[in-house]
Amino acid sequence: MGKSELFSALRRAVRGEADPGREYFDELTQLAEKELKRSASSCCPEWLKLVVQKAEGADGPQPGDGRGHQNPAKTVVKARIAKQLKDAVLPRK
Repeated sequence: MGKSELFSALRRAVRGEADPGREYFDELTQLAEKELKRSASSCCPEWLKLVVQKAEGADGPQPGDGRGHQNPAKTVVKARIAKQLKDAVLPRK
């Protein structure tokens, strides 16, 4: 979903509401959830990108007694900051 599509979807969803800030945020959250379910990634242009990743299971020590323990595989959502925002905030090397 690009910037213009995002703005159009938000405009349609919250037209005429009493508290537009809250409505925009709620609609943005719902749009991100739909996009993550549909395509395993969601983008807020110039801000961040959300991606769904599969994390493999791993062997490790059991907390407390140190015995071996198998951590199960799981699905996680990760956020990646947009390059434009990083460049604006972080000093150049």
